[in-house]
Amino acid sequence: MKNRGLLLILSFGLLLLFSACEENKKDKKVVIKDGFTSGTAVFAADESFSPIVGEEEYVFRALYPDAKPVIKYIPESEVVNQLLNDKVRVAIISRELDTTETGILRRRALAPDVNKFAVDAVTIIVNQQSADTLTSVKEIIGMLNGTAKTDKSIVFDNPNSSLVRYLKQLSGNKDFTQKNIYALKSNKEVIKYVSEHPNAIGITGFAWLNDPDKDYADAVAKVKIVGVKDDTNKKAPGAYFKPSQTTLVQHTYPLSRSLYIVDCTGRKGLGAGFASFLKSERGQRIILKSGLLPDSIPTREINITH
Repeated sequence: MKNRGLLLILSFGLLLLFSACEENKKDKKVVIKDGFTSGTAVFAADESFSPIVGEEEYVFRALYPDAKPVIKYIPESEVVNQLLNDKVRVAIISRELDTTETGILRRRALAPDVNKFAVDAVTIIVNQQSADTLTSVKEIIGMLNGTAKTDKSIVFDNPNSSLVRYLKQLSGNKDFTQKNIYALKSNKEVIKYVSEHPNAIGITGFAWLNDPDKDYADAVAKVKIVGVKDDTNKKAPGAYFKPSQTTLVQHTYPLSRSLYIVDCTGRKGLGAGFASFLKSERGQRIILKSGLLPDSIPTREINITH
């Protein structure tokens, strides 16, 4: 009898231990909070592109009410850092990842799925009162390097932005040390500064100049876009071009950058869903309407009635 009782107690104890182990396994299971067009997920996006990304998000949410992406708008360098440190799994930036960055993600089994979805123009603006209407890539590089003498102030958004990275690559600079070059805090501040200072040159993304919000629309009306010449362009070496969808698609406007969405989730979640929407005809039409160049230009259907 004693042996039977001991056996029952032992069996009951093992049963409790097994149940506890099973509960621990359940607790450790990753709870997936998002699907292709539903749930919540956090993305990080280059703040330079908040106008177009915000518009895409608005329509995406309207089409899929169960989808609730949370997009953090921060400087591009911070976006990449958060992606590499696994603080976010989806990023929107204006460059492709380099070999080192891709290797870091792959070693963590977070192979990036990269999709280009638009092209933006880096735009040169001046005050409406300025006599300047034309410049060249060579002159811009000279002003950034300090080799071209100018009494004008050159302003752009914050030092960690994708635009500053682009300008450093263009000019071959690691840093801008000239006294007449200033980094502000945002593209809006650049536009407002140029609108108030006739002797300033602003460098900003074209996305901020087309259909601006009310809080800075008056400032946009007080600036004008400068035509840019690229002497290395064999098709039109002496011609000046302003940014537009036509000059971007023909590669005649020389200052441009592509937009990419990078999904490192490794599954068909909300990141993949939003990337698919950006690449879809609906998503590309939103980009077309914004003035940026879509990665794939949507077709137009014309009905002819007799």
